[in-house]
Amino acid sequence: MTFGIARPVLSPTMPLRPVDPRVAGEDPARIRATIARAPLFAALPISAIEDLTARVSVRKVAVGSAVVAQDEPGDAMFVIMNGRVKVVIFGESGREVTLSLLRAGDSFGEMSLFDQAPRSAHCLAIEPTTLLVLSREDLLRHIAAHPRTGLNLLGEMARRLRRADETIAQLALCDVNERLVHRLVGLAREEGAAGPDGLLVRRRPTQQELANMIGSCRETISRAFNQLARDGLIIPRGRSLVVTPALIERCEKKKAA
Repeated sequence: MTFGIARPVLSPTMPLRPVDPRVAGEDPARIRATIARAPLFAALPISAIEDLTARVSVRKVAVGSAVVAQDEPGDAMFVIMNGRVKVVIFGESGREVTLSLLRAGDSFGEMSLFDQAPRSAHCLAIEPTTLLVLSREDLLRHIAAHPRTGLNLLGEMARRLRRADETIAQLALCDVNERLVHRLVGLAREEGAAGPDGLLVRRRPTQQELANMIGSCRETISRAFNQLARDGLIIPRGRSLVVTPALIERCEKKKAA
């Protein structure tokens, strides 16, 4: 998924060094609020939130820059304060497969902290992004003092495994049209705002971006997308897109079947 950004040169020197929150101009109260709202840290006691706030540092990443690169060692995890990050894998031919799009409150990079294996994918900023960074050592110290965070991490890993299972099943069992419908409905539920005609996605992905998300090519996605528009199941509006209740209902019926 390109987002109009050239593939970055990924090198060990690209990631920026974390800086003290005060140097970055970040209010500790805002950092605390970001941690408290993050799904990974949901329902933690105040003492655990305060402990995490004292341990994290802040990293600002320019659009198009790599946060982490595939196969590099993993020594920290990240929580997005603002901005967006895409998780991608590049094939030898340069083809890009988008694994997920991450938004404010989402976390990533935890897996390598536990198995100490290299990073499994590239994580690239698709907007100017501010991150909270928590080192492996600080995370382990925190979990030792606050075991509930460890349980939250297990729950998050289980959710990701279920999503991966669902994606594998779609690739094996669904045609491109079904995968496109599922992804559009997913985007609408993740980002959409309710409106009179359905859920409004304010930033409509390009057809190439959609192709990268569901493992297809732009030409095939173009035909399927235009047919959905002709059928009135989606309504393109400039850079936005309305996903109608009829398309959501169609997706639910497919799942039930």
